[in-house]
Amino acid sequence: MVVIGAGFAGLAAMADLARLGWDAWLVERQPYTTFQPLLYQVATGGLNLEDVAFPIRSLLRRMGRGRFVQGVAASVDWDLRQVTLEGGQTLSYDHLLLATGAAPKFFGVPSAAELGLPLHTLVDAARLRTRLVAVLERAAADHTQHRVHLVVVGGGPTGVETAGALAELRDLLAGRDYPELGRDDISIELLEAAPRLLPSFHPELSRYARRELERRSVVVLTGSAVRQVQEGAVLLDSGLRPTDLLVWSAGVEVADSPLLRGLARTASGRLDVTPSLQLPGHPEAFALGDCAGARAGTAELPQLAQPAIQAGRHAVRQLRRIRSGQEPLPFRYRDRGTMATIGRRAAVAQLRGGLRLTGTAAWLAWLGLHLVELLGVRNRASVLLNWTWHYLAWRQAAGLIPPAPGPG
Repeated sequence: MVVIGAGFAGLAAMADLARLGWDAWLVERQPYTTFQPLLYQVATGGLNLEDVAFPIRSLLRRMGRGRFVQGVAASVDWDLRQVTLEGGQTLSYDHLLLATGAAPKFFGVPSAAELGLPLHTLVDAARLRTRLVAVLERAAADHTQHRVHLVVVGGGPTGVETAGALAELRDLLAGRDYPELGRDDISIELLEAAPRLLPSFHPELSRYARRELERRSVVVLTGSAVRQVQEGAVLLDSGLRPTDLLVWSAGVEVADSPLLRGLARTASGRLDVTPSLQLPGHPEAFALGDCAGARAGTAELPQLAQPAIQAGRHAVRQLRRIRSGQEPLPFRYRDRGTMATIGRRAAVAQLRGGLRLTGTAAWLAWLGLHLVELLGVRNRASVLLNWTWHYLAWRQAAGLIPPAPGPG
């Protein structure tokens, strides 16, 4: 058994395989896994890099089963049932679970990939924080022009959360750590091509998120697609908008890697799968999580943690059925809801059964959910300590220290 990818789907599958006592190889580019929903807090100084990362080998040791190999899967020989890694190492399998995730999507916007800063990996978060410190220091040292323009592209949960975190950071640092910069010297803009923020949420929650961001002096521009990225500016239909720091959180896509080449894709570019999440023509292989075009009805599932976790567990259940001579069952996604935080005591939650929460109740639910889902006791304790300190000490706690070079 080979599992490629140590994200939510891959780790969920490995945990269930371990409980069954089955051996499997886990292949991942880095020796750690990242809790992506909190990367924006690393980028804005709220958490440390190690708070949202966990060593894969430690996880497998706790599971009690599984082998890890750090590397990049380069190709699959479907006839021999063999995965070849960059460098030439080969792994044979009876079943293959592809949980390769996704990559930032730039929609063909000229220079967006070169000049925009995505927020998808631990390295991205470290790079963004370093750039943010550099921008503020440069503005503080420039006695002729102090104005700083921070622009976030993408009004989904990541964009909303990042814009909100930047606004809180600005309010804490301007005039205090940076006496040369006033609050009005640091502008924050959130650009969304759709007519409203959080398009996958109920319109009532979208309106709440916009009100809260604007109350925090974030300029929200909906219906504003980026046509081109330039040095120091983004081009919209309405004209150029200056930018000193461009955070790109407009979406993700499945990369056209050699590993996946030749596999059927859906219209959105994800891997085509059967209702049971198997690859058409390769029943021994499953595609899981962000890379798979799994559906609920006619719509593809969102590329979020819960669909990925449930898909990983589903695949192992089907492997058990296959090994006992039974037909695999279709994947049934149980929607437990979606959340996004805007800032202290401001969040939105869209829960099962149509329940919608805003404000403090949604914020506490968001805190609890993310704390529970974090991997490792040390990580939970560290994040809880950081969050408690930032909440109670509020004006005294915040600072922005560029991280040491992160894992490469």
